[in-house]
Amino acid sequence: MCRLPPGSESQRKALWVPEYKTAPKGESAITVCSIQGERTPPGPSPGLLASRTQYEVTSFLSLQMSAAKTAPPPGCTINIHDPQVQEAAIRIQASYRGHRSRKELREKGPPKILQPLKDVVLVEGSAAKLECRVSAFPDPFIVWAKDGKELKDGPKYRYVFEDPDVVALVVRDGVLGDLGRYTVSVKNTFGATSDSACIIVEVPAKIAKGPDNVKVVKGATVTLKAEISGEPPPDVGWLKDGDDIEEDNRVFYDVGETTTILTIKNAQLSDAGKYEVFVENNLGTDQSFARVDVL
Repeated sequence: MCRLPPGSESQRKALWVPEYKTAPKGESAITVCSIQGERTPPGPSPGLLASRTQYEVTSFLSLQMSAAKTAPPPGCTINIHDPQVQEAAIRIQASYRGHRSRKELREKGPPKILQPLKDVVLVEGSAAKLECRVSAFPDPFIVWAKDGKELKDGPKYRYVFEDPDVVALVVRDGVLGDLGRYTVSVKNTFGATSDSACIIVEVPAKIAKGPDNVKVVKGATVTLKAEISGEPPPDVGWLKDGDDIEEDNRVFYDVGETTTILTIKNAQLSDAGKYEVFVENNLGTDQSFARVDVL
């Protein structure tokens, strides 16, 4: 929308509205609208106010006024001195002011969450979007936080505002560290409210570092260690020469959050062979091998 701010005694006219513009991400878009203000000294020069959907925006817009006369696009010329045109303009302006006043009376107050956040599942390497619907007038100030720490709008976390009342947070390039509780805080001059939801991160089962080959003397203790990851936590198993290892007091394995360790006490010649560790969850499987020699 391209319009002049209300409250001026000058004659306000919009000769034509700006065209739709498309610009690559990170680049500028320039659009032009023609206005005319017949200033009566010491009255003000025409002013310009920009808005995006129903929200006034100034932080990322550069508004420039020029006295240059620009020819309107072909077929878009109107006679602003035509009494019918002037009468229509007056009716439109009055209607807008009335709508704005009714909107303020109806909606002015503290923010309200119309549709709450919902938990979201984020697969490693992909993006997730948390969104809710908000009602607030005047327009609210929005802050997102993860586990109580404010998130800055940038490459990793992107603040998104969608017409007419949706606020959202996009989390990009998901990793296990993105798991947590996210909170949106909505505040204006009349009050504040907030809502929270969780991002649940799913990571394919993986062996980050497999066990090393081992050579021991008979009677020694063998330990094979692997570093593992995955969300949901993966199932873990060990095999010897392709067969599942049956645990007992001498041969057993432990599984922690990030490691699994196979222990062989009092190693015998029969314990020599090829050992395999595998991990598996609903997103994938992985395995690694090591050789044990008993001398």
